[in-house]
Amino acid sequence: MILSAQTWTKRQAAHEAAADELTADHLRRRTRHEKHPVYDFLFEYYPVRPSHLRRWHPGGLTRLDDPDGRAPHRQWKDYRVLGDEVLFDAEAYRARRGSTIDYIRNLLVNTSAHPARFDCFGLHEWAMVYRADRLRHDLPLRLGARETDRVVEKHHLRCSHYDAFRFFTPPARPLNLRVLERADQPATEQAGCVHATMDLYKWAAKLGPAVPGELFLETFRLARDARVLDMEASPYDCRGLGFGVVAIETAEGKAEYVERQRALSTRAKRLRAWLVGVIDDTFGG
Repeated sequence: MILSAQTWTKRQAAHEAAADELTADHLRRRTRHEKHPVYDFLFEYYPVRPSHLRRWHPGGLTRLDDPDGRAPHRQWKDYRVLGDEVLFDAEAYRARRGSTIDYIRNLLVNTSAHPARFDCFGLHEWAMVYRADRLRHDLPLRLGARETDRVVEKHHLRCSHYDAFRFFTPPARPLNLRVLERADQPATEQAGCVHATMDLYKWAAKLGPAVPGELFLETFRLARDARVLDMEASPYDCRGLGFGVVAIETAEGKAEYVERQRALSTRAKRLRAWLVGVIDDTFGG
């Protein structure tokens, strides 16, 4: 597909405006050297800078008609120019990042194939502070240390996401239903997991210019919403930052968590399929 200059410049401008709106608060805090224990995660844990999010890519095999040479993509890595057209160099990108592309596709397909589970209740965050001497965030514990530990002990830990499990405290690790290993991630990841949903943003970033800018922004919005649930259901008290509480130690809190978890998973299903489609269309399945 070839986009006319009028079309792609409008899409680029709309993308940049949306990205600016999504990152404005973060950038303002950064100039004041202020930390945000909820939202900074999206730019510190994940390898994405606001400038990366702002950069619009047409994605895949889409070409830009650029007779006037105005497309900034001409100067960007992984693009090539053919006469008046600019396009993503999929062949060169695959040659350089082929193993990463294959891993991401395999993980996404496996995640979709595994039955979605909604019985973890966000206890991974509780396991990260179980009997801990230090907390991961500069926030108070909503129930205090002793009651937080009791919540963990009264529940079954069913975390299926390695990158959450690896931050469990040593006493919490053997309490999980399964001891997770990095190599097992494609076999254990499942679509109900809030962190697997959040990670679509990471995988979109790692696929680089193959991913249309509009899809990248959607994965960011989804990751942001998943992060909010993650922290509202955590043992931390985030009310001072304007967030609510999902009290997963209660039946009502569990029900709210599952309802919101399911809604995030539904949104993730579409984006996960979109990412797999991008990989297959651009690089071959």
